[in-house]
Amino acid sequence: MPIAPDPNLDEYLQRWTQAYEGANYDTGLAAWFLRRSHFWCEQAFDPEASFDEVLEVGAGTGVHIDFVRHAFRRYLITDLSTGMLERVGAARRRREGEEVVVGSEDATRLSFPSAIFDRLIATHVLEHLPRPHEVLREWARVVRPGGVISIVLPCDPGIAWRLGRSLGPRRKFQALGIDYDYWMAREHINPVNNLVSLIRYYFADVREGWFPLRIPSIDANLFYIAHAIV
Repeated sequence: MPIAPDPNLDEYLQRWTQAYEGANYDTGLAAWFLRRSHFWCEQAFDPEASFDEVLEVGAGTGVHIDFVRHAFRRYLITDLSTGMLERVGAARRRREGEEVVVGSEDATRLSFPSAIFDRLIATHVLEHLPRPHEVLREWARVVRPGGVISIVLPCDPGIAWRLGRSLGPRRKFQALGIDYDYWMAREHINPVNNLVSLIRYYFADVREGWFPLRIPSIDANLFYIAHAIV
C-alpha cells in the first residue's frame, strides 16, 4: 500500500497566513500566554533605554513591536513571507521620531552589512530554521559589538508546551482545515534544549529567563527567553 501523499504546501501557507494572528493571538488562554511571551521578552529593557537600529527577523504580521518599551530610531520588521508582511498593520507601534520599515528578508541569509544593528529580535523563529548554529552566527554578524540578540523560544517538546498546544491552537487550526500536528512536526524542527545549548555555546554573556514558572525546566515552562550580548 502506498504511503499518503504530501499535503499541498501552497494551500497550507495560504491558510496559515490568513489565520495566523487571529488563531494564535486573539482569544483563549493559549493566546494570552503567547502574547505574554512578547511582554516578558521586553521586560528586560527599561522604557528609558534606547536602541538606534533594531532588526526583527521572522516577524510574521509584526505582533512583537507592540510590546517594545524602549525607544529606537529605526525598527525593521522583516519576514520571508510577503503574505505575512502584507498583514502588518499600518497602526503598529509608532512614536514621534521613530521609523518603522517593513521588508522581506531571509532570516538565515540576511542582506545587510556586518555590525549595523544595535538589537536583533527573533521571537518564535529559531525552532523553525535548519542549521540553527549557522543562523546564530549570521544574526551575530549583523549586530554591533555590545549589541543584543533577543530570542524567544517555545519550550517544545516539554510537557507544559505540549499540553498547552493540545488545549489551544490545535483545535483552532484544525477547524480551519489545517492538519496542525503534521505541520508542526515539519515546522518545529529544533527542540528547545538543543537550541539553549547552542545559544550558551556561542555567547559568553546570556541573560536567560524561563516563563511562567521561572525555574530552568523545559517541562515546567512554556517559554525560554534569552538576551545574548554580542
